Amino acid sequence: MSSVSEGRFLTSSVPSITPVPRRTTLLTGDGVRIEAVYTPCTAGSGAAGGSVPATTAVVLAHGFTGSADRPAVLRAAEVFAQRAAVITFSFRGHGRSGGRSTVGDREVLDLAAAVAWARSLGHRRIVTVGFSMGGSVVLRHAALYTAPEAGGSVAEEPAAPGADRVGRRTEAHEGRAGAHTDAVVAVSAPARWYYRGTAPMRRLHWVVTRPLGRIVGRLGFRTRIHREDWNPVPLPPVEAVPLITAPLLIVHGDRDPYFPVDHPRMLAAAARGRADLWLEHGMGHAENAADGKLLTRIADWTESA
Repeated sequence: MSSVSEGRFLTSSVPSITPVPRRTTLLTGDGVRIEAVYTPCTAGSGAAGGSVPATTAVVLAHGFTGSADRPAVLRAAEVFAQRAAVITFSFRGHGRSGGRSTVGDREVLDLAAAVAWARSLGHRRIVTVGFSMGGSVVLRHAALYTAPEAGGSVAEEPAAPGADRVGRRTEAHEGRAGAHTDAVVAVSAPARWYYRGTAPMRRLHWVVTRPLGRIVGRLGFRTRIHREDWNPVPLPPVEAVPLITAPLLIVHGDRDPYFPVDHPRMLAAAARGRADLWLEHGMGHAENAADGKLLTRIADWTESA
């Protein structure tokens, strides 16, 4: 797996805001076709007569083995659509999208394409909400794609262990205009890579790193996984957080079977007081554990952030 590189991402030619959900295909900066679904705001703040877009769009990033059509993602989209337009999409290697999953590395390009599409539809304010792997992606995306008023800087990925560390760049990458987010929500996100401290994470590493595991991922979870290792290793979420200039909310369950609560606490500590941390009593992992009440609270936060 190779780290995020420069590239011009393209969006499909889709008419502007429509009053019903609209499915399309986006082209990422590295040429992968990504399925995406646009759902207009269902509240009075949405499109008037289907012609004027709501100000805000929420882009939802699912977890590993998820997709735009999974029930938990559809439930979340329904809640957020009561306040804003919503874009859901399937990461590479998932659902009807092309390519193979790099388990959070090049998926940043998928999210960037979805955010840029939202802006092309007329939305001036974009909020990214990610779950588990999607949570790590929204954190790294927010660090790598900064708003023009914040200087338009793009942080360079670190080199792989043992290699010369690549310096950080300050110029904006070509083709990334409009791909930044205005607020970020990371739900059940890991703080660091290669964590194997829980049984579910040990099983996940087996699926990702073993040939037989990748067959299980393709046949059992309908997820096509890249067989190459990361090279270089992408910026860890805990190192991405200090680079984020947008409002940040970190949500985590105290019964998460994948990542214990030291992960969200590490992320919050890295933010140095510039992030809100919600530790949810009795909550499990990611979008499957996020009930309507929690999703509504998160939607309220996105309005006030």
